[in-house]
Amino acid sequence: MERYEIRLSGSGGQGLIFAGVVLAEAAGIHDGKFVCQTQSYGPEARGGSSKAEVVISDSEIDYPKAIKPDLLLAMNQSSCDAYFFDLKPKGTLIVDSTFVTQLPTTRAIGIPFTKLSREKLGKEIGANIIALGAIATISGVVSLKSIEAAVMGRIPPGSEEFNRKALEIGIEAGKNARITKAETEDYADSFDQ
Repeated sequence: MERYEIRLSGSGGQGLIFAGVVLAEAAGIHDGKFVCQTQSYGPEARGGSSKAEVVISDSEIDYPKAIKPDLLLAMNQSSCDAYFFDLKPKGTLIVDSTFVTQLPTTRAIGIPFTKLSREKLGKEIGANIIALGAIATISGVVSLKSIEAAVMGRIPPGSEEFNRKALEIGIEAGKNARITKAETEDYADSFDQ
């Protein structure tokens, strides 16, 4: 892997900055790769725009920000609309289909992170951890063991079971999405021949 760029985007309060830090720690501390993590958010504490970027590489990183993301996570419609065109042509778009209903491409992977969190965990607060599990599974850019170690190292004491379950839900959703994506690509490839 020369350079892999990830942008996590959505609204303030969705835990994307935290998710970016966890993803960077999984890649850098636990997988031993070179990593840079940056973040920005609007002036509002909750509800404003928020994004975290993680650049992962096997060699030193010369520029810390995502220029053309390989993977974009959009947790709301406005971030999908704003950042989709930055994505590499064969990049992966993963959206929270709870809030993103208008997809800019048929190649998008829609997973209802917030709905899954609400239904399976009883709170929306686990959506970011579910998304991390799905991202790790779909992209393979960090190992599942490393993402779990990074999550467990960052969460408050007493929330281990909740977060471990959130991660498991995300990994399962990622596996199901990866199968769907592979089937879709096989179907599309049959028209190219």
